[in-house]
Amino acid sequence: MADDADKDSKTEEPTEKKIRDALDKGNIPFSREVPSFASALAILVYLVFFLPNSAGHFAESLRDVFEKADGWKLENGGDAMFLFQNLFWAASGVLLPALALLMTFGLAASVLQNMPSPVLDRIQPKLERISIGKGFGRIYSAKGMVEFGKSMFKIIVVSIAIVAVMKNEYLASLASMFADPQTIGVELSRMAGKIVVVIIIATATLAIADLLWTRYSWHNDLKMSRQDIKDEHKQSDGDPIMKARQRSLARDRARRRMISAVPRATLVIANPTHFAVALRYVPSEGGAPVVVAKGTDLIALKIREIAEANGIPVFEDPPLARSMFAQVSVDSFIPQVFYKAVAELVHRIYAKKAKPKREGSPQ
Repeated sequence: MADDADKDSKTEEPTEKKIRDALDKGNIPFSREVPSFASALAILVYLVFFLPNSAGHFAESLRDVFEKADGWKLENGGDAMFLFQNLFWAASGVLLPALALLMTFGLAASVLQNMPSPVLDRIQPKLERISIGKGFGRIYSAKGMVEFGKSMFKIIVVSIAIVAVMKNEYLASLASMFADPQTIGVELSRMAGKIVVVIIIATATLAIADLLWTRYSWHNDLKMSRQDIKDEHKQSDGDPIMKARQRSLARDRARRRMISAVPRATLVIANPTHFAVALRYVPSEGGAPVVVAKGTDLIALKIREIAEANGIPVFEDPPLARSMFAQVSVDSFIPQVFYKAVAELVHRIYAKKAKPKREGSPQ
């Protein structure tokens, strides 16, 4: 019941991360019927292009052994080994093309579905694989029933094909027993070809259906609940509490760096206690005045305190302080709209510095 409730809650489409993680762990949609179809096709190619000649040559080799038995010496183990080697190479001519075709077609069917990739997690021993309860669960699950249905379908189709062909070719198969060995391979490949053609048609239909079912089932198994998606976002973006803590630390570092830059300022524009903007302007450095620090409330008071401790002029201009605080970020040049107002304040600073010099000059 818990598993059914869990499946019912998985109503959301899988995310790209979910799909990518599944592929990385070797959980890929794979139809076992496609390699079966490829194997049947390989057998048909073998029956049409390879079996008639190779079976004929093998039959000739057997006829030489049985009809000319007196020509083979079997006086010792070496003679017997020589005979077996000849039969082995004759049989290899029949079997090796079939094995090569089956391997080639089988690998092609697997590669065309999904590119192979080594996944160590798939070969690690797990107790659930030998669990009797888990085994029964897999057998009597929906997937198990589908596999059982496919197996029964293949058994029925193969049985019907064999019975139908043998019923029609019964007399021909008896006659081939007394025919020339060269014709036996041709006759066998012809009868086997009929059976394989029926099997190929059936397996092709089954492979297409199974390929669609496999991909649908795989995609359905990867579906997520809304809670799964939320948890994934948390893992991807990080814990909100930790992120808030990191942002707080970043703001503290930026604030300390900004406060440490106040002694380098040329002037501070304040709105008595609520706003404070520290500007630096040195003609030799070039460019417009730069905002080196700004803040409100307690930070504004701290900026004023540091400025007064370092002899930096503080000008109270509420409208200018508010506008500059809202429009200019730290370490940025002030825009042209503030040039005139700031220029007047800078002029007052330089005029104040120059006044003692004029008073102390000789008349």
